[in-house]
Amino acid sequence: MKQRKYSPEVRERAVRMVIDHRAEYPSEWAAIVSVAEKLGPSPQTLSNWLAAHRVAHGTADSVTMERSRIDQLEHDKKKLEQDNKELKRANEILKAASVFFATELDGQSKK
Repeated sequence: MKQRKYSPEVRERAVRMVIDHRAEYPSEWAAIVSVAEKLGPSPQTLSNWLAAHRVAHGTADSVTMERSRIDQLEHDKKKLEQDNKELKRANEILKAASVFFATELDGQSKK
């Protein structure tokens, strides 16, 4: 995966968008994901920029940082559950195809 460089202006704009529009989303992580999709960095990268911004400006507190981390973990959990569901479905399809082709091959060998 190629790492992209973002200018300080893009970083600051992304952070400002999350801060300014946080109230429009159910969680800070949701705001981060939305802004990241619009501007290009990964949500984790934007989350890191936001944390660095808060530390640099003396506004970071442990509760805020922990809430952001929990939001991210909840998002990751939902994504993993969705991926797991899709993989189980694909596995069932492959099992059914395997049985079908095994039956077909068995039928051909008896001819």
